[in-house]
Amino acid sequence: MEQNSFVNRRCCLTCLTLLLLAGGEWHPVRAADSPAKFYRGLNLNGPAVVIDDQQWEGQDASNYTCNGKAFDNQSVPLKPPTDRQRARMIRSSRWGGDIDVELKNVPAGMHQVLLYVWEDNDAETYDILLNDRVVVKRFNSGTAGTWKRLGPWKIEVRDGSIKLSARGGAANLSGIEVWSGEGAIPQPESAQFASTPTDEQLAFFEKRIRPLLVERCYECHSASSKEIGGSLLLDSHPGIVKGGDNGSPIVPGDPEASLLMMAVRYTNPDLKMPPDKKLSDAEIADLAAWVTLRAPDPRTTSTVVPRKTIDVTEARTRWPFAPVVDPQVPTVRDVKWPRGDIDRFIRAAQEAKGLEPVGDADRRVLIRRATFDLIGLPPTPDEVMAFVDDAAETPTAFAKVVDRLLESAQYGERWGRHWLDVVRYADTAGDNSDYPIPQMVKYRDWVIAAFNRDLPYDQFIRDQLAGDLLEGHGDRNPHVIATGYIALARRFGSRVDDYPQHLTIEDTIDNLGRAFLGLSLSCARCHDHKFDPISTDDYYAVYGIFQSTRYPWPGIELEKRQRDLVPLAPDDVVAAATRERKAKLAEFDAELKRLDEEKKSAGDGQKEELDKRIGSTRKLRDELNNSPLPFDTAYAVSEGMKIENARIQIKGNPEKTGDEVPRHFLSVLGGQTLAPDEKSSGRRQLSDWIAAPDNPLTARVMVNRIWLHHFGQGLVATPNDFGKQGRPATHSELLDWLSRRFVESGWSVKAMHRLMMNARTYQLASAELGARSAEREDATPN
Repeated sequence: MEQNSFVNRRCCLTCLTLLLLAGGEWHPVRAADSPAKFYRGLNLNGPAVVIDDQQWEGQDASNYTCNGKAFDNQSVPLKPPTDRQRARMIRSSRWGGDIDVELKNVPAGMHQVLLYVWEDNDAETYDILLNDRVVVKRFNSGTAGTWKRLGPWKIEVRDGSIKLSARGGAANLSGIEVWSGEGAIPQPESAQFASTPTDEQLAFFEKRIRPLLVERCYECHSASSKEIGGSLLLDSHPGIVKGGDNGSPIVPGDPEASLLMMAVRYTNPDLKMPPDKKLSDAEIADLAAWVTLRAPDPRTTSTVVPRKTIDVTEARTRWPFAPVVDPQVPTVRDVKWPRGDIDRFIRAAQEAKGLEPVGDADRRVLIRRATFDLIGLPPTPDEVMAFVDDAAETPTAFAKVVDRLLESAQYGERWGRHWLDVVRYADTAGDNSDYPIPQMVKYRDWVIAAFNRDLPYDQFIRDQLAGDLLEGHGDRNPHVIATGYIALARRFGSRVDDYPQHLTIEDTIDNLGRAFLGLSLSCARCHDHKFDPISTDDYYAVYGIFQSTRYPWPGIELEKRQRDLVPLAPDDVVAAATRERKAKLAEFDAELKRLDEEKKSAGDGQKEELDKRIGSTRKLRDELNNSPLPFDTAYAVSEGMKIENARIQIKGNPEKTGDEVPRHFLSVLGGQTLAPDEKSSGRRQLSDWIAAPDNPLTARVMVNRIWLHHFGQGLVATPNDFGKQGRPATHSELLDWLSRRFVESGWSVKAMHRLMMNARTYQLASAELGARSAEREDATPN
């Protein structure tokens, strides 16, 4: 008996410690009533309505106060569509930056509260509070027409009052539901399409509706349409149920809430269908009657929006998507002028246009040019004199200067800077608070070191895209740091819980395309690329790779704490430090709980002192929680917690998704796919696909960048865009020849410097091309 008593006491204590935070108030867990009972519904700015067979009060009801401004706009199409009464309630709301709604004379006991909110215009962000405690932080209202039924939030009413508030951006609060008890609350009823049409209904459809759809709608809204408007198909019942970009056009049984009826009635100036000529009143009435009957339809065979295909085979025949060729070095008439093959390409082009080259640069000019190009600084007087004297005696004097400069530590700083400009490097987050990232300097230093040691460019790519996933490289830390390239993608806004991660991924893909491939991939985010052979499927195939990647959180003004940085310490050190931090935070939590309990029974004179102790303890806890753990970290990426394919975002809107797209590479560049059982993000494979020797763009793009910084203009004048909207290559054969030498050199950037700078073309004087005199023909450098 004593043992049983002990067990019972222990169980009771355990139950008392299991508490739920509901509306900011703590209450013990109890067995849920089944079901909860509807207590009250309140339309905050409209008449009484019946919703889900429950009678709601209107704005003239008693026992509540609301300080929000009245707003009503019944013409905005709701997303998702809903029944007429609910839509009427939603689109009549109270709005403002600081709204308070207080329900009075609420019976004591457990209640559950739900709140309807909506957006009539541009997205707003605000907090929602229940009895002055935040229950939804930084809620984003979404695009125009979006509505949500938030909650339920449990709250124990003791003083007869329930208060709901919105703080921050302009909120639209439409209605409030209150249910008594803790049991399950039924989901809102949804309108259902007619599942078993009667013979009379089918006859009505065949006689009045089908001919109307065929004659006036199919041109733009059938699978055979040349261009399907809004991705909406009206040539099948499943197509209507699925809907298009704006959801289903029909709310079964409710013509007034249906987008189809709004369109054909021309009630919305931005939504008029058919656009050329309005339907007759009789035709509109027939459609309204059909919707009222819940759209009976015998066309059960589903039609689908045909996927556009890009002719990648044809695209691969066109430069720059055609394979890199190794062109024959041209012969020239002026055989004495060239010093190497680059010169032969240039001289042949000059001869074809009847041009003569200028003379060679003065030696002092030449060493200044080379020194500025390679280290960004002028040569010293001693270096100038040494070169002038050496050049008079040694034909290889300039080659020795180039080699000396390439071995200088300043070389990596100069050429690392060029790369950091390409990848939009900053040691801040780039959001509106531009929060500092002290660890970002590690990536900068990695880039500088990579150029100084002439890290092969293909490995340079692999490290930045997947350094954390590569094996067999000894010290793993530098390779992890290299993925700072992905991590430094721009951050947007000052939001935490609802951070728009899709924008950061889009920025990653945009720079990936421009930096490594010379392509504007972001143009395919909302639709197939208008000019280049890149489909929306291709875009979201790559998107899925970065969606499966975990980015670090840099911290912002609203949350001054970094998260998800990658440790640069052994696993056991990281685990021990993490355990110690959790233990210290738990001690602070226990102390705060003890002080809160002490305050409940304290007298008025003691409460002030206890508040000070609580405040100082909470401050110490926050400082500890926001401070970095005692080991080095990198602002880098790692594998995501969830590995998955992405879905197409219709018109680039993450709230409207379409088909899932398997992760793969751009179709025009090979379209390689991940294995079906691949458990990783796919970044390692992506780095291999980009750095492959047979990728027609990678070597061309980098060689063009090197040429640009030596000659002032690239062989392609738009180094970030090799596509149709960019400038065409002026010397495509020379660029291909250089690209082949680049790969053959083991992707050595320094080898390309030597090849370009030792050419006579680089060493010419800075003067206009003109007729060359006979005296200059055999001239030697001064």
